[in-house]
Amino acid sequence: MKIHEYQAKALLAKFGVKIPRGIVARSVEEAVEAGKSLGLPVVVKAQIHAGGRGKGGGVKLARTEADLESIAGQILGMQLVTHQTGPEGRTVKTLFIEEGLAIKQEFYLGIVLDRATSKLVFMASREGGMDIEEVAATHPERILKETIDPTVGMQPFQARKLAFGLGLAPELVGKATKFMLSLAKAFDEADANLLEINPFLLTEDGELYALDAKVGFDDNAMFRHKDYAELRDLNEEEPLEIEASKFDLNYIKLDGSIGCMVNGAGLAMATMDIIKLAGAEPANFLDVGGGASQERVENAFRIILADPHVKAVLINIFGGIVRCDMVASGVVEAAKKVGVQIPIVVRLEGTNVEMGREVLAASGIDIITASSMKDAAEKVVAASCR
Repeated sequence: MKIHEYQAKALLAKFGVKIPRGIVARSVEEAVEAGKSLGLPVVVKAQIHAGGRGKGGGVKLARTEADLESIAGQILGMQLVTHQTGPEGRTVKTLFIEEGLAIKQEFYLGIVLDRATSKLVFMASREGGMDIEEVAATHPERILKETIDPTVGMQPFQARKLAFGLGLAPELVGKATKFMLSLAKAFDEADANLLEINPFLLTEDGELYALDAKVGFDDNAMFRHKDYAELRDLNEEEPLEIEASKFDLNYIKLDGSIGCMVNGAGLAMATMDIIKLAGAEPANFLDVGGGASQERVENAFRIILADPHVKAVLINIFGGIVRCDMVASGVVEAAKKVGVQIPIVVRLEGTNVEMGREVLAASGIDIITASSMKDAAEKVVAASCR
């Protein structure tokens, strides 16, 4: 689950992380009042669940009240396009008005899970204010890393090592150490799966701030944080993903044209790969689960077909716990209810596979069957080009 910058900063402040003063505004009038309260100049920040807002025109400095009114009017309601939103962009409905600070130097701090070691990694870089992916690709040596041992957590000596590595003056190392340890504590206690401070700011008067903050939560731990539910902004989430979550379906919308319904995350990933090898792009990741019911299959099918970019659907089911005949029945019923107008390719293997094929053959619906994954991928790509 993602949250907005202003929400992330409010959370981090509870753990002792120093943040600039800021006020949320949802109208031009509120933005102007916020500027008066904070004192000009202020920074006007669009609040969307995506990075690169500054490059897209969503972060601007207002030096006067007239500037603030004009900038707030420009950003509120704009369709902000960044490298993380896709070409369709996101509509800006909320602003964060923040006090202006005298910037001396910008750094980067971040905590992520290293899946190769199954441990958290605390990263730091002098390349603050830039996309960390770009730094990693062009100058990986500029990213300092400390692996956090889960049995003892982030240690002070590791934070000091990173602080010295950033080139901070000796008198600032203590402040930076405390800052980093607070971030590590926040990450752990909030059950986060991502925490980024970019930039981590050093001001002219020697203070350290989280000038920007991104926090993502582990959905599997939300039962421990009931209060986080109120932080969720459904306006920032893909409608089809919200609909899928109501039926406990693992669905992620992608940019391709081949809809996918698969049981099992590994098979789903392999299916997406083979679609790409066949010359097309998957429109979604959708895992209906190992014990999917007929109703769940119907809901999955309906969600896939709700995407207007889908030109054909590939259903790839390996019957282990789930029975192929049950999946076939769900597909047939869903196809009849929705009134499918695009090609459907089905590949079934496993438990009750012959019964499943009989259900499809007797349905009276134009369903293309496939004997293997390769055969299914080639058929669905060809069908999508009709």
